[in-house]
Formats: sequence, C-alpha cells, structure tokens
Amino acid sequence: MTQFSKAQVRLAIFAMAIGSFAIGIGEFVIMGLLPDVATDFNTDTRTTGHLISLYALGVVIGAPLITILFARFPRKPMLLILLFVFAIGNFASASADNYFLLQVLRFLTGLPHGAYFGIACLVAADMVRRNQRGMAVTMVMMGLTIAILVGNPLATWLGQLIDWRTVYHTVGALGLVALVMIALVVPQHPNEQKTSARGEMRALQNPQVWLTLAIGAIGFGGMFAVLSYIAPTLINATGLAPHWIPIALLIYGIGSLAGSLVGGWAADRSLKLTIGGSLIWSAVVLGVFPFTLESVWSVMPMVLLLGSAAALVPALQVRLMDVAGEAQTLAASLNHSAFNAANALGAWLGGLAIVSPLSWQGTGWVGCGLSLAGLLLFWVTKKHSRKTPDIISL
Repeated sequence: MTQFSKAQVRLAIFAMAIGSFAIGIGEFVIMGLLPDVATDFNTDTRTTGHLISLYALGVVIGAPLITILFARFPRKPMLLILLFVFAIGNFASASADNYFLLQVLRFLTGLPHGAYFGIACLVAADMVRRNQRGMAVTMVMMGLTIAILVGNPLATWLGQLIDWRTVYHTVGALGLVALVMIALVVPQHPNEQKTSARGEMRALQNPQVWLTLAIGAIGFGGMFAVLSYIAPTLINATGLAPHWIPIALLIYGIGSLAGSLVGGWAADRSLKLTIGGSLIWSAVVLGVFPFTLESVWSVMPMVLLLGSAAALVPALQVRLMDVAGEAQTLAASLNHSAFNAANALGAWLGGLAIVSPLSWQGTGWVGCGLSLAGLLLFWVTKKHSRKTPDIISL
C-alpha cells in the first residue's frame, strides 16, 4: 500500500467531506422546506414530498449507471466531473419556474450523488490501513453528517427567511468550492486499481452484495419514513410553529453526528454487532416515536435518537468493501443507491401512512416495520455468509 502522510490524508478527506457537506444539504434541506415549496407552486405537502423520492430515484439509477459507464476513468477526475454536474443541477433547480421542471431537475441532480460518495469513500479507504477504513469512510461521510447537524437547519432558516431558491443557489456554490479543493489537495493514487465495466458488474453476481444493499434499502427506510415528513408532522401533530423546524433539524443532526462516530468506531471492531445493533435500536426508537408527538418536550428527544440511526451507514459501507471483490467502485456507489432507495421507499410509505387513518403517527409505525424487515434481512445475510467459504462471514 502506498504510504501517504497524515497531512495528505487529512486534507484529502477534508476536501471530499466538503463535497459531502454540499450534497447533504442538497438532498435533505427539502424536508424542512416542503411547506414553502408547496406554497410557491400551489401544491399540497404530500405531492411536494415527491421531490424527495425523485432525487432519491436519481441516486438509485445514477450510481450504478455512472460507475459502469466510466469504470476505466481515474477516480479524482471523476469526482470533479460529478461535483460539477451536481452544482449545475442545483443552480438550475433554483431557477425552475414550474413544478414539473423542478421535479425533472431534482431527479437529474441526484444522478451524480451515489457515484460521488462511492468513489470518495474508496479514495479515503485506499489512503489508510485496513483496520482504519471504517473511520476513514466515516470522516468522508462526516460532511453529510455536519450538513444534517448544522447545514440543513441553517439552510432551512435561510429558506424561511428569504426563499427556498436562495438555498439551492448556495448549495450549487458549495459544490463548486468542493470541486476546487479536491482539485488542489486530493492526490492521484499511483497504484489505483484499474477496473472495467465487466469487472464492476461482477458485483451484481454476488448474493452477499445484494443482501447487504437490501439491508440498507429497507432497514434504513424506516428512518426516512419519519424524517421525510418531520416538518409537517411537528407543525400538524405537535402543534409547533415553523421556527421550531430548524431547531428540530439541529437536534436530529446532533444525534446523527453521534451515531456516525459510534458507528465508524464500532465498524472497525465488529460489523455484525454494529449492523444488527443499529437495526434493533432503530426499530425501538421508531416504535416509540408515535407516542411522543403530543409535546415538544417528548418529541425532541426522540428526534435526537432518530438521528443516531446513522450508525448503520459506515458499517454497511465497509461490509460492501469486504464482499465486492474487484468491483469495489460499483459496490461502494450502490450503497448510496441503497440508502436513497430507503429515502424513496420511506418517503412513499410515510406519505401513504399520513393520508391513512394512522395519520401523522403512522410514519413511526411504518418506520418500525421497515427496520424490523431490515433486521430479518440481516439474519438471512449472516446465515448465507457462513455457507459461502470465499466470503468473509458476519
């Protein structure tokens, strides 16, 4: 393994984390601004929630498609291209003059998301020792976590203060800042593993890859069933004023930061306990959530605990690195497709729950069910890995 200095590693991870920060705001800020966008385009909250699912669908489609089509392309230039497309997509979203165009643009802006995270995580993991991969991945993803912790509450406040279009202009500018930083400080790995479209697609023949992806797509969907509608839930069910939404997102971000750090640390010690424990914890938190909506004093601690579900993310990323063989880039990108499939699935099922007799409390019940389904998939994955001699067992 090529040795990089600690300064090189830290600067490279910081630059890529800035890109994660921009993408994190671009993905999640819509959840706090759904009422504002709905008012602007004269749509209802549930219909505007489709913007969440369309962006997530772009991630799901874009990650494998871009990874396979550009398999032979060097990683650093690929990161720059992906950030450029992301930035342009956000600038265009800010200028959309009708709801249909905004839907199309959110889908297109989601296309580079998964490939960026997959490639960035691999670049970081290749710069450190094997037993440091979990924390390296966590630090790249820390940009996403800080976006949830600080960026999204501030962006939501900015959107409420000025308008939601200003937020997307800002996200586009952050994407360009990250592009310049990566160009300056991320080294080109001299021993970067060369691959091909055919080699990357071998990952699709591995049942362990599919099972691991399914855990993320279904198990993490529970969190998104609640988070996607957190703003209208707190306004309509708890009776909070809109100025509480940035505060709630900040509290969620604190939980997400803690969960990410614990998850990265734990993943370097036991993937089995980290994945299984995260899913059990999520199911418990989501199952209790509906009982806490009556008061701000009970619901806000649950919002904090909801964020801690982020502990699952680095563990699944490392697991995919273990089982993907030569198809590292595709597998790493598909992990973010899986989490955005969770985003789309959670937002869709959560929307159905809201208009059902379960009403706003239903998002928590749906979320709990999805987490338990993810736990069942984890059990199947663990059993299958023990029967496959050439796969690292869970």
